[in-house]
Amino acid sequence: MLDTPKQEDTPAIETIFNPNSMSYAMNPGPQCIALAKRGRLVWYAPWMCWIMTRMPDIMDCWKREYLSSDFYDWEFAPPRPDEATWTNFEKALVGHSLLADPTHHRLVRKITSPAFSRNVVDNINRRIEPDIARLFADLGDPEEFDYISEIARHIPFISITRMVGIPEKYWEQIKASVLTFTETWNPTISEERRAKAQEDSNRAIDVLIEVIAERRAAPVEDGDFLSALLKVEAENDDFDEWDIITLILALIGAGADTTLIAQQWSAYALLKNPDQVAPALASPAAFSNAFSEIMRWSANSKMGFARYAPEDMELLGQQVKKGQMVLLMPHLKDHDPAHFPHPDTLDVGRQIDPDVLFGYGPRYCIGAALAKHQLYLSMRELFKRFPNARLAVEPERDLEDHNAICFKSLRVKTGL
Repeated sequence: MLDTPKQEDTPAIETIFNPNSMSYAMNPGPQCIALAKRGRLVWYAPWMCWIMTRMPDIMDCWKREYLSSDFYDWEFAPPRPDEATWTNFEKALVGHSLLADPTHHRLVRKITSPAFSRNVVDNINRRIEPDIARLFADLGDPEEFDYISEIARHIPFISITRMVGIPEKYWEQIKASVLTFTETWNPTISEERRAKAQEDSNRAIDVLIEVIAERRAAPVEDGDFLSALLKVEAENDDFDEWDIITLILALIGAGADTTLIAQQWSAYALLKNPDQVAPALASPAAFSNAFSEIMRWSANSKMGFARYAPEDMELLGQQVKKGQMVLLMPHLKDHDPAHFPHPDTLDVGRQIDPDVLFGYGPRYCIGAALAKHQLYLSMRELFKRFPNARLAVEPERDLEDHNAICFKSLRVKTGL
């Protein structure tokens, strides 16, 4: 257990932890460990928020949900819009399952579980696999290429539209939302940027409403996510069209920029550690474990999971005021040798317990299996087509992403 240093011994928090710095981008471990040593709940003035640093506390918060996940409960959020003036975006994000009360959220998870059955997931994977193979085939036989621009940037959009069942004629209209949706509730970006993302989401919701209407008029039985959700709706009075829309938006949020980050770090990790390629890609199950280790090893997270105090409260020995943000940061442990022996070594056979990469408890990501298999298909295709692939150059870190460390490019020598 880390000891909290005495106040007189502690430098200003921003001098030991700055996730937007190049030193953090190159080696976040020391800063993460230093922050965790400050205590279980640390005030981080640059973001005007508290940071929860210890895994038992984070898991308990996830499980009991005593903090709010509603963006409008944040002290610096714009006023909660009146229901009579809700846009489609607000109808989905304020009134339905993403930010619903815990009781409704648990109900939605329970009744939609068939939509994530093994048969549905396997069918979605079959739909995505040819698109991924086509991306690599379109490369031809280059000596070198940029994995991010040629492959990674295309996969989130293809995967989301295929798994949901959005016809290709709508792809251009919905593409902007896929790229910007996670910015719609991000509390660290400008109001103008957030408003633009909300406009993109309103246009995407218009498309989803049209697609749902078409699907009702002409049902299909090809096993995509939308088909499964429409079946759930028909069988449950407490689940309606707006719950369908909100769940699809959740898939976009979970599968867009986060998937892009996962794509580049998975490729980078395996290119950097060629001895780990064979065990990581031995099977989908092997890659499922390997991916958790890749994300631990990469330590690419900056921000964590935002929650908001619903009232004045004492939390982990600190006085937290109503509306203050509390960031849950499970990644702080990822390069701490107290948690992981030899933390700088990538070992795709390492067992991570608890594995909270996709959350924990009631808010665990129900699309985790889909996300992992999509990445498995991508990495398998990369090393099947280019078995001698290697990094052309160490990639330059990009500090612009609001949530994670990423690369400006990822140049790959194919070995052809």
